[in-house]
Amino acid sequence: MPSPAEIARAADLLRAGRLVAFPTETVYGLGANALDPAAVARIYAAKGRPATSPLIVHVASIDMAKSLIASWPETAHLLTKKFWPGPLTLVLRKKPAIPDIVTAGLGTAGLRMPAHPIAQALLQAAGIPLAAPSANRFTELSPTTAEHVRHSLGDGVDLILDGGPCTVGIESTVLSLAGPQPLLLRPGAISRLQLESLIGPIASAQEISAREIPAGAAHPSPGMHPRHYSPRTSLLLVSNGSLPEQGKGVYLQYRCPPIDGAYPDTRSNATTPHIQIIPMPADPAAYAAVLYEKLHQADAALVDWIAVEQPPTSPEWEAVNDRLRRAAK
Repeated sequence: MPSPAEIARAADLLRAGRLVAFPTETVYGLGANALDPAAVARIYAAKGRPATSPLIVHVASIDMAKSLIASWPETAHLLTKKFWPGPLTLVLRKKPAIPDIVTAGLGTAGLRMPAHPIAQALLQAAGIPLAAPSANRFTELSPTTAEHVRHSLGDGVDLILDGGPCTVGIESTVLSLAGPQPLLLRPGAISRLQLESLIGPIASAQEISAREIPAGAAHPSPGMHPRHYSPRTSLLLVSNGSLPEQGKGVYLQYRCPPIDGAYPDTRSNATTPHIQIIPMPADPAAYAAVLYEKLHQADAALVDWIAVEQPPTSPEWEAVNDRLRRAAK
């Protein structure tokens, strides 16, 4: 874990306009001073990210969030009281203090207060809000370890704070409160059912993709490109074990039967030696926690294809299925 001196150094770099990768409970973020347009531009350059894709602003406290937002509705009060710090991003009308480069020119900004102790310590030490998308090349697999960041970005980041594996494993839920009705822009670790139990019905933008957004227009939220969260190896969604017959592959098998009561990291089948099987958990939260790590593992195997058995389509699997659907395009 980073020492107080390393946290202090990272905070100094951020205040000086540099880039620092740091762990959150969801994935590793690539942080820069959200109030410094030149620093934010370095994020876009390092990731190869289009200017139409807005960034999430990470804050140290609710008071910091309120200082950046034009209005704070009662729904925001209820949600942040229950889910902050945590994996929930709220989209609200912004003040001019947040540069347009952060929000892709939109009049709204997504804000989140992360729960990871290193992220919290960094935000407190820096004393500034941090724009921080996932610390990887745009549309590629999100990083859940410091090594994933190094592999994807190399020397494109000034410092990486290593906090070990992320515990949630997929990106935050993004909920817009900027309109007349709450709108779910991206499913994530906080489920739709959890949100609706607190604030009532919410609309869904799940079917919005870059195909429905005019060319050159800003996306309402990060993660809305049709292809996203993708390994470099071709990924297929399959059912009933219908795997490709040609080439070598890795198969992420849902509810894989245990061997002698245990789940090994990988296994092979004597009848299909060209296929490596990675067992996946049956619980949606446990599945999400290891999904990117297993896809990174499969991608590193240098095979011809990765096949993922389609998990259930029930509401608690909404976020996992969103990631897999975009990864397979």
